[in-house]
Amino acid sequence: MQVEAQISRDGDVGLPRRHDPDLGGLATFTLDSDGRITSWSLTAIRLFGPLEAGPHVCDVLLTGLGHQQLVSHALAETAAGRIWSATVAGGRLGEGRFAIRWEPLAGLGGGAIVVAQRASPGPRATWLSEAAARIGTTLSLTETAREVAEVAVPGFAEAAAIFGRENLFAADELATPRGGSGAVMRRLAASVAGQVAAATDGMLPPGEVMVFGPGSPSARAMTTGEPVLYDRLDDESAQRLARRPGATEIAAGYRSFLAMPLIARGAVVGCATFGRSTASPAFSPEDIAVAGELASRAAVCIDNARLYHRERRTALALQRGLLPGRPDVPAGLEVASDYLAVGASVVGGDWHDIVALPGGRAALIVGDAMGHGPEAAAVMVQLRTAAHTLAGLDLPPGEVLHRLDEMASGMVEPFATCIYTVVNPAAGATVTARAGHLPPVLVLPGGATTVLDLPAGLPLGLAAEAFEATQAPLPPGATLALYTDGLVESRSLPVDQGMAELCEALGLALADPATPLDKACAAITRKLRQREDDVTLVLARVRATG
Repeated sequence: MQVEAQISRDGDVGLPRRHDPDLGGLATFTLDSDGRITSWSLTAIRLFGPLEAGPHVCDVLLTGLGHQQLVSHALAETAAGRIWSATVAGGRLGEGRFAIRWEPLAGLGGGAIVVAQRASPGPRATWLSEAAARIGTTLSLTETAREVAEVAVPGFAEAAAIFGRENLFAADELATPRGGSGAVMRRLAASVAGQVAAATDGMLPPGEVMVFGPGSPSARAMTTGEPVLYDRLDDESAQRLARRPGATEIAAGYRSFLAMPLIARGAVVGCATFGRSTASPAFSPEDIAVAGELASRAAVCIDNARLYHRERRTALALQRGLLPGRPDVPAGLEVASDYLAVGASVVGGDWHDIVALPGGRAALIVGDAMGHGPEAAAVMVQLRTAAHTLAGLDLPPGEVLHRLDEMASGMVEPFATCIYTVVNPAAGATVTARAGHLPPVLVLPGGATTVLDLPAGLPLGLAAEAFEATQAPLPPGATLALYTDGLVESRSLPVDQGMAELCEALGLALADPATPLDKACAAITRKLRQREDDVTLVLARVRATG
């Protein structure tokens, strides 16, 4: 009674919520740590025949192909104190499909108690709504597909595979596959009852690209937009499985297959295939209707993930185009930079650049357009392009900012801050002008830090009359740090405190002049970022002589 009460309270393990005499009731076994049966209930005899102490659970309950690995996984879970459940085909008295639950049993040296019940022939009435709630919890394409596969197994079938059209994911081609043309597909996820995830991925690797011939059930389902029911694997699928150890033997235990097109927003985005073993009834018209509902929900969620993936791919390409490539750094200077976008954005208002100048000098530029996301990026790209061009003219820092200010005054979203520094390694000096930007920090060998006291200037876009430039020393082995406010300021962090934390982090990371700048740069940004704004940090160090 205690075991039955535990099971009835847990509605998510695949066991029926009420005792149905047609399903044979609950059978219980106790196992030792090796999986051998030590005791059993009367219902276990009725479901599995006469029993005696000593047989392995694989010889009684889990008799299907590949279940030895499943038992090893279940025993490992219970040995670790966790509950494990699944629905599998097995039973030594012939065909059967059982919902099983393993729980750790104290006092048996790592033993377990196993509760089994013959599963209902089809999904519960509430299964579809429960399944829909479990699909689409993320915008990851692979995770969404895996959710669909894991929802279908074992609630609807013993095997499921989710495929996406390769041209849709690679090139956004929305045309429905034409009859007789076949289809290039990518397997997104798969699930097989009685197999742990690693074993399934070994047989049916996620990400594998394959060609479905025009006569294959999956290609026909996608070209017609209708489900295709078949009772044996097509030759293409059988040949693919033959290349995976053990896959052909497992597939031989299946007798009913169903291919469902995945259609979202009028476009065929892929297909789902389901398989049932000899322990379950063949797919019926009612099952096809249920599969249609599941496929409809799955297609929308997969297409949402596809669209998000496309937008993110576009944004990453935009970011790579907007941010600097490999800088042209003079021989006497070391430069490292790091950029982190806020939230889910990959582009924003921050920018940085380095431009080589005559005489072994270099111009370092860091700017921050107001806001973040695509609107700030649109302003940023104009200002960055203009700043790069002006720097190439070798104009004085104040003159560069003045011309940027004139340009920003004519923009719809004009406000931005900027700092422009010309570093002369041979002279051990910098000349810097600021347009409303935070001041640079000088880090000396040994870790001492100084915030350079330079005229602040007005932000770009406010029609300032002039920007004053100031010269400061940058001796060999010293490092100059330029950054944006996302590194030192947030709603909960005053800028003074943030500046103090930055100076401390810079001093610790750069005390040794031999420390690689890129390593120090990445460590500092990830330690200090406030996650409310984009973050940029640029470090420039004059190479030590001698």
